Amino acid sequence: MLSLYALMAGFVLDLIIGDPIGWPHIVLGYGKLIALLERALRRAFPKTKTGELIAGGVLVVILCAVGYIAGAAALRLAGLVSPWLRFAVETVLIWQCLSVRSLKTASLKVYDALSRDIGAARAAVGEIVGRDTDALDEAGVVRAAVETVAENTCDGAVAPLLYLAIGGAPLGMLYKAASTMDSMIGYKNERYLYFGRVAARLDDVLNFIPARLGGLIMVAAAYLTGLDGKGAWRVFKRDRKKHKSPNSAHTESACAGALGITLGGASYYGGVLVEKPAIGDGTRPARPDDILRSNRLLVATSLLFWLACILVKGAIVWL
Repeated sequence: MLSLYALMAGFVLDLIIGDPIGWPHIVLGYGKLIALLERALRRAFPKTKTGELIAGGVLVVILCAVGYIAGAAALRLAGLVSPWLRFAVETVLIWQCLSVRSLKTASLKVYDALSRDIGAARAAVGEIVGRDTDALDEAGVVRAAVETVAENTCDGAVAPLLYLAIGGAPLGMLYKAASTMDSMIGYKNERYLYFGRVAARLDDVLNFIPARLGGLIMVAAAYLTGLDGKGAWRVFKRDRKKHKSPNSAHTESACAGALGITLGGASYYGGVLVEKPAIGDGTRPARPDDILRSNRLLVATSLLFWLACILVKGAIVWL
């Protein structure tokens, strides 16, 4: 029951506080450990395709083990002192595994910057996307921000909530380790094509079910928040597989349909034009208030899935 209460409290803390700048965070710890292990493993294994693949796999095993064991050990030690201390520790760990408030805050910085200067808006969106932003017009900045909100509704809310509900803070910390590795080394460039392949594949596997659940829940959220629920369902069914990633387009398609705009399409990454399929009907140009509407979907989707997790986990606990 205390683990169930921690899931409730941790989610509420994330909604209220988010990730305050300067506070310790497990993602920062993971980031430092990934950088340290990468340097060590690249020296330890041959600089060949196979060597880099094995080195990257070893990094994945180590970091996932560290995440799960650290979470389990923290709860075990706290439980030896008091069950309430264990509840407090798990609440904090769950809070740090979620990123609903921080994602909303980052996208709102883009929205605020758009009202002042396009250059400031490009810089703000450049902090949360991987594409080149120097030449984006207003609609391009909006689309980039909305895509990030839509895609990360899965990574920052639905997926961690699912694993936290199943295995508590230890499994949630394992997922966060995998997600952090994918964001740091899961790229198809010269440096990480082989070294980051295992991390990228693990992230695909862990997000396979959450992405599809997230897309469906987002369709429901579109109806409940007064957006275009029918459009969300239509575009979700049609465009959810229009992405090189097996998971990214599920929430993106539901969001595009709910807002009535087009996401995806060609973008520049490191000066290289990358062609991607368009997602959505594009019945109108993207506008700054679409960032606010995507945040409405983010929060509603997160709340709906959190409630579902609470109900299911609560039923299992009581039974």
